[in-house]
Amino acid sequence: MDGSSSAERLARQVEFIVEVDKLKEVFRQTVNTRSRRPENDAEHSWHLCLCVLVLAEHANHAALDVLRVLKMVIIHDLVEIDAGDTFAYDTAAMADQHEREARAADRIFGLLPAGQTQEFRALWDEFEERKTPEARFAAAVDRFQPMLLNCRTEGSAWSRHGVTQDRVVARNRHIAEGCAELWRYAEAMVQESVDAGHLKPR
Repeated sequence: MDGSSSAERLARQVEFIVEVDKLKEVFRQTVNTRSRRPENDAEHSWHLCLCVLVLAEHANHAALDVLRVLKMVIIHDLVEIDAGDTFAYDTAAMADQHEREARAADRIFGLLPAGQTQEFRALWDEFEERKTPEARFAAAVDRFQPMLLNCRTEGSAWSRHGVTQDRVVARNRHIAEGCAELWRYAEAMVQESVDAGHLKPR
């Protein structure tokens, strides 16, 4: 607790909850497998949480703190309310991505009471740094999920932006740092997309 009254804490927490509802209106380049409409960030975050629960047994680190991973994946995209979604293969937009997102983290997490502000910001920083087993697994799942959607939608975002297999592999190979088995699966999945003509080799 940070010394504020229970009513003050609750009011700040509710305002944060209202603010982050905006995540539902931040749209990504990936599309949903059924309707083929753009996936929004809230859907992405939910899907990541489910991926963590289902795939945690394959993580490189056997004693994974799954709750900590879930916390990271549910909050790490909240910064995109201010910073917007940065397409993974847009090198120009990625140049200042971390700076933009760090400013957003300060504002958005700063809406919470002090103790929760610090906790959420620390989790966001942990995800970004990818030094802990939990952060590496969270990052692995975060990279795998859009690859999976692209593979299951005939390479929709990849073909729309002229992305090639070599770029997909280079961008996502750090999946292996958190889950080597998942990276092997992802490589095979990407090769299947190439073989099917949905992704160009280079």
